[in-house]
Amino acid sequence: MYKIAVIPGDGIGKEVMEATLHVLDASDIEFEYIFTDAGDEYAKKTGIPLPQETIDIVKQSKACLFGAAGETAADVIVKLRRELDLYVNLRPVKAYPGIKSVPDNIDFVIVRENTEGLYSGIEEYIKDGATAVRIITNQASERICRYAFEYAKKTGRKKVTAVHKANVLKKTDGIFKDNFYKVAQDFTIETDDKYVDATAMFLITNPNMFDIIVTTNLFGDILSDEGAGLVGGLGLIPSANIGENQGLFEPVHGSAPNIAGKGIANPSAMILSAVMMLDYLDENKEARKLEKALITVLNDKKVVTMDLGGNATTMEMAAEIKAKYIEE
Repeated sequence: MYKIAVIPGDGIGKEVMEATLHVLDASDIEFEYIFTDAGDEYAKKTGIPLPQETIDIVKQSKACLFGAAGETAADVIVKLRRELDLYVNLRPVKAYPGIKSVPDNIDFVIVRENTEGLYSGIEEYIKDGATAVRIITNQASERICRYAFEYAKKTGRKKVTAVHKANVLKKTDGIFKDNFYKVAQDFTIETDDKYVDATAMFLITNPNMFDIIVTTNLFGDILSDEGAGLVGGLGLIPSANIGENQGLFEPVHGSAPNIAGKGIANPSAMILSAVMMLDYLDENKEARKLEKALITVLNDKKVVTMDLGGNATTMEMAAEIKAKYIEE
């Protein structure tokens, strides 16, 4: 039995979490869910967006499923990443049958450094504006690059591309690029590197040239949302935040307050985040079963939410996925 921390969070986070747990009920694996709080609504009640109790529960769990955070996202998910040293943000970009994608066979993964860069939060006002400090260290650069290569080796991917802007950010991205090639020497995997602006273009013109992209925090955030646009939008993009001891799994979409409570949120990204959790737990057979069940429903297009071209509610789509999951 796996002890799993569950943070539904805000807005549609609650709805897609309910849907995902409903589907996971059909799994052959036993889970013990520990529900806990964080986000806007909890902050309104208590003045604290992320209580210490929640941090402790996540630390004591094998993994965490996280729904969505609203305005307090920086105080919740970013803080959890730092508290737990979840230095890897893993974002797969994959085309699924039945979903419009250009081209229709996109399948690459962005490995984003999750702890430093411009998201270090060191900012200050100056006389005529403000400044932000971009921190890139040898330690963080080396370990994220090593994770990317180890992930390629484990999953059978053939190529790792470092994305940076070392021609302009010569010191910070110079460190990142140097560590990438230092780590690459330990692996027999194809490597190359590209500037981030060129990468943004190639994701549109030739996305299949990429297999694994490893990059710094801000670049990874931007490129992964661009990748989402290639394969149907944020409603289909899961993510994993992984450290040495914990893994936290969340959809990339936000709390979507404009549709919250209407029961029409697409649960796919949250369910795919659960698939990533199963892979993290080395329950790979179960992960493929769940992914296949979702793919079947997406391809059938009979019981899908409005954004996918259907008229099903969140829970109706979840029930259909669960039925296919049981059949696998």
